[in-house]
Amino acid sequence: MPDSPTSAHLTAETGLVPAINAWEIFLYDQGRSPNTVKAFLSDVRLLTEYLPPDRTLGAVTTADLNAFLEWMQKERGVPCSPKTLARRITALKSFFRWLLRGGILPSDPAEKVLQRSVLSPLPEVLTEAEIEAVLLAADRSRRQTRPDARPYTLLALLLATGIKKSECLGIHLNHVDLQDPGGPILFVRYASPSNRYKERKLTLSDEWIPAYEEYLSQYNPSDRLFPWSPRRLEYLLEDIGKEAGLAKHLSFDMCRWTCALQDYLSNVEPEKIRQKLGISKIQWREISLKLRQLGGRTE
Repeated sequence: MPDSPTSAHLTAETGLVPAINAWEIFLYDQGRSPNTVKAFLSDVRLLTEYLPPDRTLGAVTTADLNAFLEWMQKERGVPCSPKTLARRITALKSFFRWLLRGGILPSDPAEKVLQRSVLSPLPEVLTEAEIEAVLLAADRSRRQTRPDARPYTLLALLLATGIKKSECLGIHLNHVDLQDPGGPILFVRYASPSNRYKERKLTLSDEWIPAYEEYLSQYNPSDRLFPWSPRRLEYLLEDIGKEAGLAKHLSFDMCRWTCALQDYLSNVEPEKIRQKLGISKIQWREISLKLRQLGGRTE
């Protein structure tokens, strides 16, 4: 990091604006999405509205940052929701941690700024009876005059693996291995190097294989397993829910949470659930709390 071309010309005497511009280059080099970079830069650039224009990086203190957050919430005159505040604190911490790791600052003024996390509402999940109902509805498509294994193949995969919509759309045929000595598996892959930590190997059930093979013979996909738009697959899940008489809106997110909750209620080790979902230990703090609430458990 000290030798990074985006930080080599920075010192503690540099102003905020050139440092933020260098940080932007770094974020893109790390493979961050344009939306993430745009949000982070917007958050940190607010600091330049608050601090004097001649304030250098080395002169920024923890007291400055706490006063800035207070100003942003109560004095700036622009609404700042708890969720937005939490994101802006995250952006500040990320920016100053980058400066510290690059050897530009001897200490991190944002380290002692209190992170304010915001819990989003509890997600909707399927009950045991609803899981059975939607699987039966999807399976009925396989028994029609014109059999269609696609609904069951998709739904059963989501409920078993808990993968996200983007991960499902990114599955290629060679990511499914039916010949592994330990049983059929799914490889969750990412193209961006910054997301490599999310890559994982998930176990598939033997019961899923016949539907999967029927689906392959019916649709003959050549590259991606589900070569349709995200919206088309969302409609497919909605249709399954309607066929099952479900009052809830069946979605990718509902399947993901249902899978996680089923594992939690089956006493799967928390670390194994975290790894299965492909989330960080920080993300797991909120997820595990919600699973405890959904499962009606307290510690």
